[in-house]
Amino acid sequence: MLRYLTAGESHGPTLTTILEGIPADLPLAAEEINLDLARRQRGYGRGGRMRIEKDEANIVGGVRHGLTMGGPIAILIANRDWENWKLTMDPRPGGREADPKEPVTRPRPGHADLAGALKYSQHDIRNVLERASARETAARVAVGAVCKRVLREFGIGVFSHVAAIGGIEAKTGDLSFAEIRERAEASEVRCADPQAGEAMMRKIDEARKRGTSLGGVFEVMALNLPVGLGSYVHWDRKLDGRLAQAVMSIQAIKGVEIGLGFEGAKRFGVETHDEIFYEEGRFVRRTNRAGGLEGGMSNGEPIIVRGAMKPISTQYAPMASVDLRTKEPFKASIERSDICSVPAAGVIGEAVVAFEIARAFLEKFGGDSLEELRRNYEGYLKSVHER
Repeated sequence: MLRYLTAGESHGPTLTTILEGIPADLPLAAEEINLDLARRQRGYGRGGRMRIEKDEANIVGGVRHGLTMGGPIAILIANRDWENWKLTMDPRPGGREADPKEPVTRPRPGHADLAGALKYSQHDIRNVLERASARETAARVAVGAVCKRVLREFGIGVFSHVAAIGGIEAKTGDLSFAEIRERAEASEVRCADPQAGEAMMRKIDEARKRGTSLGGVFEVMALNLPVGLGSYVHWDRKLDGRLAQAVMSIQAIKGVEIGLGFEGAKRFGVETHDEIFYEEGRFVRRTNRAGGLEGGMSNGEPIIVRGAMKPISTQYAPMASVDLRTKEPFKASIERSDICSVPAAGVIGEAVVAFEIARAFLEKFGGDSLEELRRNYEGYLKSVHER
């Protein structure tokens, strides 16, 4: 079973992840992971933290001489900003006495601050915000990079692009998947529509001047999947449900669509479903309104998942709140923040989608080594093609 855990705080010494279930003999190098970590850090509208950090993966377990060994893979990502926070984030007993910073008692609207402090009975909100921070997603991007490496062995690609920021929507209907990918990676906002991308940057500049933030929508696409990943037999094995939960688990995501999504609820059934044809020895669709998923399973078409990201909660024009300790009203404090993180959220979306697809792939085809996995996969494809 493919699974992972992350550990670490925003200003702690490292982010740590352990990924279990990757088969043996998969070629894997830290440089491949670093490419996605760098992509996550870029994007118009990012804040000062990204100028401090230079995320790099340090593989400390599960890989030898460039090949996985079948055991858990352990990855560390150092926080450069730790040097400025050693006393505040000191894990040793008694470290509180040397901490130059006062306890955080003023919760920020939209963050985990208040609910987390009440749930875990914390009097210093820093104990909540450090772990709730989106900094944690660097570890998830590292996990996703490994999973994408597995999928690439079988011709499966996962990529993303920004579909909208601040109400400005990209027009990509006439572009191929390859064109969308290429154009998105060349854009400062990861948008494949140059005109929309320019308008998005102007909107981000406007938000910055107003002391506020912007959200938007990213789209993740997974190509060349076989039919039958996931299952219809139990609710927790449905691949669409797992993908929706994974994308929704990303910080600040408030909505998920697959295929037509909410648009499908406005149409007649004949305008919503994908007709089935048989051509050149295989079943095909001429549309993909289902987003590659039917009955909780992949149907062989590209999987299309969108995530809607709310504007970042921290506002430079502070909002009203109440002090946790004194109960007095105040204007919410500011932690260093982005103006817009939608381009980065798309990279994180790739990671969580890649993990769930890789998990379903390994459940379906098994295998303790890459060779065994490939043998099982090729045998299944042969049986499908013979139908």
